[in-house]
Amino acid sequence: MRFTGYLSLVLHAHLPFVRHPEYPDFLEEDWLYEAIVECYVPLLLTMERLRRDDVPFRLTMSLTPPLCELLADPLLQDRCLLRLHRLVELAQHEAHLQRSTPFAEAAQDAATTLVEVRDYYEDHCRRDLLGAFRRFADDGSLCLITCSATHAMLPLCATDESRRAQIEMGARVYARHLGRRPKGMWLPECAFAPGLDAVVAQSGIRFFFLETHGLTRGFPPARLGPSRPVVTPANTLAFARDPECSHQVWSSEQGYPGDPWYREFYRDLGYDLPYDRVKRTLHSDGIRRNIGVKYHRITGKVPLGNKEPYIPSRAHKRAAEHAAHFMANRHSQALRLKTTLGVPPHTVAPYDAELFGHWWYEGPLFLEQMFRVAHLFYKDVQITTPEEYLHGETTHQRTIPALSSWGANGYFQVWVNKTNQWIYPYLHQCEERMVSLAQLFSNPTPLQRRALNQAARELMLAQSSDWAFIMNSGTMVEYAERRTREHIYRFQTLADALDHHHVDPAFVCELEWKDSIFPDMDYLLYHPKEVLHVGAGSAVTTGEWLVDEPGSFVG
Repeated sequence: MRFTGYLSLVLHAHLPFVRHPEYPDFLEEDWLYEAIVECYVPLLLTMERLRRDDVPFRLTMSLTPPLCELLADPLLQDRCLLRLHRLVELAQHEAHLQRSTPFAEAAQDAATTLVEVRDYYEDHCRRDLLGAFRRFADDGSLCLITCSATHAMLPLCATDESRRAQIEMGARVYARHLGRRPKGMWLPECAFAPGLDAVVAQSGIRFFFLETHGLTRGFPPARLGPSRPVVTPANTLAFARDPECSHQVWSSEQGYPGDPWYREFYRDLGYDLPYDRVKRTLHSDGIRRNIGVKYHRITGKVPLGNKEPYIPSRAHKRAAEHAAHFMANRHSQALRLKTTLGVPPHTVAPYDAELFGHWWYEGPLFLEQMFRVAHLFYKDVQITTPEEYLHGETTHQRTIPALSSWGANGYFQVWVNKTNQWIYPYLHQCEERMVSLAQLFSNPTPLQRRALNQAARELMLAQSSDWAFIMNSGTMVEYAERRTREHIYRFQTLADALDHHHVDPAFVCELEWKDSIFPDMDYLLYHPKEVLHVGAGSAVTTGEWLVDEPGSFVG
């Protein structure tokens, strides 16, 4: 069948590495538990229902290295399960109390959903969410891709060695957790600079994603805009975000998640309930905070105190309507673009995964209904993955993508401005020093090797783009600044100790316990002459894409 067009939905699942074994509970660890309970498990349950009903689906999803390490950590798994049990206890109790109130349907929905999430996490997948995702990847329904090691803004790194270490470490973490080398990559913040594709290709990555103007302002500009991927000078494929898809979901004015029937994110039982009824779900400090159980709907542009009761049945109907509207628009878009361009367009719809379930409670249901509608009514628009698409469509333009990111205004100002620019002289100095250490220590003692590997971990953790982003956003700034300073200090202390040949084993041991990310770290990734062994068949071969005519199309 010749398709009218192709559609790839791409969910970027990422969290910074936040793990604090030195405390019984920690506020920022809640980011992980919220994502598991409200996003990752609901998405897996969506896939389970589609599989049960023999509804075909294709979804692309990045699982970043820090997220993989967090999801696989036994300490955090235990803490998440404890949180889930307490939420279920509260939700079931409140469902009983709310039986004759306007919140009865919302309360029962919250209790039923949390029980389903708990049972899936505890019994069905036995806390192994990575294994659950891997099973869907094994049958071809889910295309899993990687990211740089700690979501570093790669164009802002000072050295190619640092960029290469970030990318290759990301590929190795993916292989360790998912059993194979990755073929695709989510560039952190979709941030690209010319030449980065060559570093990506060294790790055998076949394709990655960019912001729209990464292609439309390329050299030469992509003739088909974001409607087809391009082949880069390093022989990788670059896919670009479709702005029309993004507008329908992300727009604060016209996007689906702002519908008045959907659940209100900012009204939460952590503040609404009497203190005695919510106390057990709070941290040991007893301070009120959002717990993720909510009984109100968006309603409209009214104060939080005037929000009306959430009615799940009405919200579910609205999600189905929005799913049908989205697919109808994708079909008409494909028809229009195919007529204009002369070839079937490939539309990329990328979103932060946490939008689906965490920020937009009905998001997983929207995705489920979208796949069902597509299967019944729009078979000529193939919902696919980039990997699957490349088997059928092999003719694409060769170009050099442009400097770009999907941050505000399209470049890097979110991560380099008066709130956060102070971090880069320190990061760049640490990068250059790490490269020197890798060259200096060709035959380290076992303790020196541990210190070198830990220094590499501290550098990567300091490079996380999340810290600069948080400083810019003005929320949790103190934590982001502290994390950056701590990792830089720890790196410098280790580097000084290595330079003076006086490494403190107790200090190394403490950091290995606190910052336990990447147990397979190899400091030699920073060596300028390190040869990467990416495995047979994982790299893109130079003969795979052949130029038909200069500056035109390849296939």
